[in-house]
Amino acid sequence: MRVAFNAWFWRSSSTGSGQYARRLVEALAALDTVGGSGLQIVLVLPSDGRTKAALGVSELAPSVVAHPVMSGRSNLGKVRFEQWAFPRACAEVGADVAHVPYWAPPARSSVPLVVTIHDVIPLVLPPYRGRTLQRLYTALVSATARGADLVLTDSDASRRDIVRSLGMPDKKVWAVPLGVDQQYTSEPAPNDHHVRARYNLPPSYILYLGGFDRRKNLTTVVETYRWAGPAIGEACPLVIAGQLPEEDTAFTPDPHRLVRDHDVDEDVVSFCGFVDEDHKPALYRGAVAFIFPSRYEGFGLPPLEALACGTPVVGSDAASLPEIVGDAGVLLSPGDARGMARALVRLVRDQRFRAELSQRAVAQAARFSWQATARSTLTAYRDVLSRDATGDDRGRMDRALC
Repeated sequence: MRVAFNAWFWRSSSTGSGQYARRLVEALAALDTVGGSGLQIVLVLPSDGRTKAALGVSELAPSVVAHPVMSGRSNLGKVRFEQWAFPRACAEVGADVAHVPYWAPPARSSVPLVVTIHDVIPLVLPPYRGRTLQRLYTALVSATARGADLVLTDSDASRRDIVRSLGMPDKKVWAVPLGVDQQYTSEPAPNDHHVRARYNLPPSYILYLGGFDRRKNLTTVVETYRWAGPAIGEACPLVIAGQLPEEDTAFTPDPHRLVRDHDVDEDVVSFCGFVDEDHKPALYRGAVAFIFPSRYEGFGLPPLEALACGTPVVGSDAASLPEIVGDAGVLLSPGDARGMARALVRLVRDQRFRAELSQRAVAQAARFSWQATARSTLTAYRDVLSRDATGDDRGRMDRALC
């Protein structure tokens, strides 16, 4: 089976879409190496003339090959790549199945089409709908997604939102959870102490690591230390990690201001700035708990990474987070800062409780692997191919190339 894979984000390894593309392709290639799946992946890459080695393709298995196509990197160039260049390339390479690993399927395809929609945030959260051009793009990809043979998404919560928001049949949307990278483990690394010293971290702390847009709910993160600070703040301060917003706006509130506005003692909250990917495991492992009261997550990778490092999660019970955290944390209403503060105080003071949740955390994280993601994705490819061979359940999308 030959799968044409939209690799627009292949070089964007710091983005979620780029990380998903690389981890999935690597895991699919490993399945072929170990089990002889008969799968060949053709990475359809937007090219500016660079060599395959520079694109990182030559480092992968022989079952992964590159098919560069010339494309501009502007917003318009991206749409042209998605809607014209990619489906044309699918025909050129003789693909059996096409996979777009982010929310941007072409309107027409000559082969069965699988698309991964990680979340539908612009449809379910009005503040994220953006300006006119972004709304037009969302309308385009919403319409084209309905014509896909199969939609993959990261959680049951996202699956429900996609079915409801896009009006798609249940059977055309599959939940295929993501995996956690092998570097996230509860086993200490020799350089953990040096990494934490580099970020000037205290011996014991509560960690927040993630984004700073409004759905991440930094207000509740800060408010927890309005209540927990007097009890544990001196011994176990709150550490907020990540690149802070450039501007303090309603959409990206500055946590420094939130600390002042909510009368939180500034001595019990510290900021360590941007964290390199390779350093994140050491920060997770050094934390007593990870706080993550997000109001909406299509999957929630930071909590999963924390769990894999043996760090219990205190956070919200919204969207996909209960699926990710399971019984390895304390999940409450997103605005329940007092309840989260009580949970943090208990985790700091009750070593038995903390050890029990830490054990559960490692067990819960073990349920999520890129190997499992790849196996389910391969099943999806075979499913749409078998439907196409029998003419069954095709969304009757026009397969003529644009």
